Amino acid sequence: MNNDRIGFLLAVGGFATLSIGDAVIKSMAGEWPVVAVAALRFTIGAAALAGLLLWNEGAAGLRPANPWLQIARGGCLAVSSLAFFSAIYVMPLAETMAITFLSPVLTAILSGPLLGERVRRSAWIASGIALAGVTMILRPNLAELGWVAFLPLIAAVFFSLMIIANRASAGKGSALAMQAYMAVIAAPILVLAAFGAQVSGIGGIRIDFPEWDIIARCAFVALTATTAHWLVYLGTTRAGASQVAPASYVQILVAALLGWWFFGDVPDMLTVLGAVVIIAAGLYLWRDSQRVIVS
Repeated sequence: MNNDRIGFLLAVGGFATLSIGDAVIKSMAGEWPVVAVAALRFTIGAAALAGLLLWNEGAAGLRPANPWLQIARGGCLAVSSLAFFSAIYVMPLAETMAITFLSPVLTAILSGPLLGERVRRSAWIASGIALAGVTMILRPNLAELGWVAFLPLIAAVFFSLMIIANRASAGKGSALAMQAYMAVIAAPILVLAAFGAQVSGIGGIRIDFPEWDIIARCAFVALTATTAHWLVYLGTTRAGASQVAPASYVQILVAALLGWWFFGDVPDMLTVLGAVVIIAAGLYLWRDSQRVIVS
């Protein structure tokens, strides 16, 4: 089996594992406030990643080359994760995941003003197609949930900003360091958000000490997320980022299956059509980028 195929399969395993963690997050809806879940999940992840980084690279590894850029990365991750976790608390997994897959298109568009890259015409075409798909999915959810239905869109925007910050930080540390910096910065931001929500009483949020199974599930999500990102990283090193990019769409399939199996969420035809449109836009953008690389 050649490296491209192995790399692609590793990436598929990584992206599928991410959806498993998302399903576990959804299982905690109504049991503990989402902001507390996000804070605990990232606190556990940050402690584990910082420990690994210290073990592998020593104290020097804990000092980022560009602190402000790392703060931007961690801040974007914190906002994106909180918005995404909040969305899957109240929306079906497949619908939430489908909308967040707008992020590759947003990344292509935002790379122009933020990184000075030329935005190709294909990016604008893909953005129009993807937005049509998002509209298909959002319409029924807006009628039922109101502004909450925009949470996956907020998650996609901040995830795109994080990817752009990742590009800007390329070469400024090892893969483990880059992952650890984000978690270490995101964790205190989310802890402060949880404390603020508790003090302000927004939405009647009351954060009590969690049951053991909540802690266990948060730890499981932290472990699976780290494992998933590592598998995607290994896949990328073997096959290249452009080769493994389409593997990310397995998340929607796994999310739909888990949503149906555990939560009884069955996507309607409009949601399925919207997801297909968004995926088509992403694949169109990917194919165009491949042609640019070849030429």
